[in-house]
Amino acid sequence: MGLLEGKNALVFGLANDKSIAWGIIQAFLREGANVGISYAGEVMAKRVKPLAEKINCQWVEECDVSQDAQIESVAQKAAAHFGKVDILVHSIAFAGRDELSKPFAQTSREGFRTAMDISVYSFVALTNAFSSILNPGASVMCLTYGSGATKVAPHYNVMGVAKAALESSARYLAYDLGPQKIRVNAISAGPIRTLAAAGVGGFRDMYKHFADAAPLRENVTIEDVGNMAVFLGSDLSARVTGEVIYIDSGFNIMGVQIAGEQ
Repeated sequence: MGLLEGKNALVFGLANDKSIAWGIIQAFLREGANVGISYAGEVMAKRVKPLAEKINCQWVEECDVSQDAQIESVAQKAAAHFGKVDILVHSIAFAGRDELSKPFAQTSREGFRTAMDISVYSFVALTNAFSSILNPGASVMCLTYGSGATKVAPHYNVMGVAKAALESSARYLAYDLGPQKIRVNAISAGPIRTLAAAGVGGFRDMYKHFADAAPLRENVTIEDVGNMAVFLGSDLSARVTGEVIYIDSGFNIMGVQIAGEQ
């Protein structure tokens, strides 16, 4: 029997088969979960629907998370299909390419608003919309990048600020939903070659040197993140909430690397 046998899990933010969301979905299926998928917009539909068919997913819904009406509609559709939900995954982030290619001080007001709305508020809105159909013991999780939220990651700019707000939101949501025995956590993965990462300047160099600087000397995969999501979604993490859990080969513990250090 899998760790998630009989649990209903919804994953928001699938873009393609390189997405962290896809790694999570694959791991959930392996452990016996009933999985539903949500994506953003018609462009993504062309990539997502074939993946859904591949795994025989019966619940695939478009949702523009900047629209409250769409979030409410998707929550109602989930309730009609699943009844109750045990796992809710938010794997959504967006910042305009222009905002990631110039100094943070030059971030536009609209660019800042958009990054915070899509990357942060959507997590709050989804959690609120689904709170009434989450089972006691349910697990809500989001994807962050702690090294960019707590420290400066060059070129990450407004997205780093958004991730800081996302992590704080996870803690406040954990407090609010605790009495319902619903847990809320954030997974901080190391750099992974995803569609979103392609928009961050300098990502290739960061990815190239990541394994050299991380204690485990290894890059992180979407499968690694999927396994962590299984843990957070399972009863094994029943007393874990409000945490930012790193899966980055230990990179986050490192300070400034000393020149010539092996």
